[in-house]
Amino acid sequence: MLTERTPRVAAARKLLRRAAREDTGRFLLEGTRPAHDAVARAESDPGAVVDLFVTEPVADRERDLLIRARAAGVRTSLVTEKAIAGLTDTVHPQGLVLVCRQPPAALPEAPTLVVVLVDVADPGNAGTVVRTADAAGADAVVVAGESVDPFNPKCVRASMGSLFHLPVVRERRHDDALGRLRAAGLGVVVADGAGEAELGPATDGLLARPTAWVFGSEAHGVPAEVAAAADHRVRIPMRGRAESLNLATAAAVCLYASVRAHQSAG
Repeated sequence: MLTERTPRVAAARKLLRRAAREDTGRFLLEGTRPAHDAVARAESDPGAVVDLFVTEPVADRERDLLIRARAAGVRTSLVTEKAIAGLTDTVHPQGLVLVCRQPPAALPEAPTLVVVLVDVADPGNAGTVVRTADAAGADAVVVAGESVDPFNPKCVRASMGSLFHLPVVRERRHDDALGRLRAAGLGVVVADGAGEAELGPATDGLLARPTAWVFGSEAHGVPAEVAAAADHRVRIPMRGRAESLNLATAAAVCLYASVRAHQSAG
C-alpha cells in the first residue's frame, strides 16, 4: 500500500499547484462519480487517465470501476487515508483520486453555442458554468484573460466530469479570444446588466444564430473593452428586488434561452 512518502504520490500531490499542472499537462480529479467519466474517457482515449489512487474501503465498493480502469491501462494503487488526504484540498476526502491528462482543447468546426468566461476568478463558479454549458449542449467553453485555471481542483469538482465532455480552451488575451470566436463564425453576445437588449422573445432571432455568450466576474462583470467590442449586450430581466444573479445562475438562464431559440428556429 502506497503512503504519502511514495514518490508517485508525492509527484501527484504537486498537481495541487497551477505551475505543476501547466508544466505536466496533468490534473487531479477526486470522487467516484467524476471518476466514471474519466475512466470512460480512458477507454476510448488511452492515456487520458494515468493513475488511480484509492483507499481500501472505496476499492471494495468500486470494484467494477477499478476493473474497467485497469483494462483501460490505468495504473491503480491502494493508498493510505493520509496519502489520499494529501492529494485533495477538501475537508472530507472521498477516498479516490485520479491523475488525468488535460484533454486536448480547440474550438470545433462550425460551432453554434460557445461559453466565454472573462476574468472569472472563483473556481466553483467556473466549474459550475462548465457543467451548465455541457448540460445545455454547448460546443466549447473559452476561459479568457485572468480567469481561474479550469483544472484547479475546486473547478474540476464543480464541473462534475464535464471537463471530459466538451473542450475547454484557454486564451490569455481578450482580443485574441474575440478574434478566434469571430473567425469561427460566432456572434459575440455579452451578458451585461446594463445591456441594450432584454433577454426574451425580442432576442430569440439574435440567439438563433451561432452565438458566443460572454460572462465576466461577479465582482467586476465583463471588462469595459470587451463589452464595447461585443456585437450585442443583453441583460437578464430582473422582476424582483434582487440586484443581480449568481454567475452560474445567469449563465444557465442565458444558455437555455439560446437552446430555446435554436429549437424554435429549427
